[in-house]
Amino acid sequence: MASDTVLIQARGLVKRFGDFTAVDGIDVDVRAGEAFGFLGPNGAGKSSTMRMIGCVSPPTGGELQIMGMDPRRDGPAIRARLGVCPQSDNLDPELTVQENLTTYARYFGIPRRVARERAAELLNFVQLAERAGSRVEPLSGGMKRRVTIARALVNEPDIVLLDEPTTGLDPQARHLVWERLFRLKQQGVTLVLTTHYMDEAEQLCDRLVVMDGGRIVAEGAPRTLIERYSTREVVELRFAADNQEDFAGKLVGLGERIEVLPDRVLLYVGDGDAAVSAVHARALTPASVLVRRSSLEDVFLHLTGRTLVD
Repeated sequence: MASDTVLIQARGLVKRFGDFTAVDGIDVDVRAGEAFGFLGPNGAGKSSTMRMIGCVSPPTGGELQIMGMDPRRDGPAIRARLGVCPQSDNLDPELTVQENLTTYARYFGIPRRVARERAAELLNFVQLAERAGSRVEPLSGGMKRRVTIARALVNEPDIVLLDEPTTGLDPQARHLVWERLFRLKQQGVTLVLTTHYMDEAEQLCDRLVVMDGGRIVAEGAPRTLIERYSTREVVELRFAADNQEDFAGKLVGLGERIEVLPDRVLLYVGDGDAAVSAVHARALTPASVLVRRSSLEDVFLHLTGRTLVD
């Protein structure tokens, strides 16, 4: 349960690399105990923001406070209270799973005995206790991701930063990671994650910001954003033609909004089944029809004119 205590506060935060502005004046508040997400496509500025929060990349402009401290001045003190799960697993393949955790614990000055105890507890938490003595190299991608999450918790952090935590994983592995992160949230751990998976954001985040081109284009709880920017349901129509645009004009009036993508037409409606019947009543015969509920991807498409995976 999130509290009123603000652990991360950004005002007008900017990050530039030469002439390129990766983060363009964003305002963010993350409260203790919540799961907060940065949602957007690659290049939106999510990872640059996370690197500033993680005190490994100094802000170019604006204000940033982490747990009441200034990253420019108090970087080491902040990093000691952060857990970091980077976008790419950087585990040591020559060490065992347990040794990856206990060796990392030494960077925080944690005594060996305590480090071993914590490693055992955390490997049990991520359901990898039986692989404690295994080398990292032969583990599956999902297992490596869970080891990386366990390693991020070894210093009992106040905030855990997760940069694209399930990128490259198969659906089963993704759901296992989601389950572990959800349990962390239930324990009151503050999670800050970036993702370009809308279902991941909906599953995990209490609140999120949608980023595009370094700016925040929307902010709120996932369900609130969907209700604000989209309809209850979406009808996906695929027509057997090279140009889906040819059919969009024939759908006018059947929904609140129509979006034309290269491979399909999206019809935004309150009642999907009724809309499908209306499509057929106009003597239109799409090759395939899908009725689904609106998602955060529909929110992003409405706000930016692009899908999250563009």
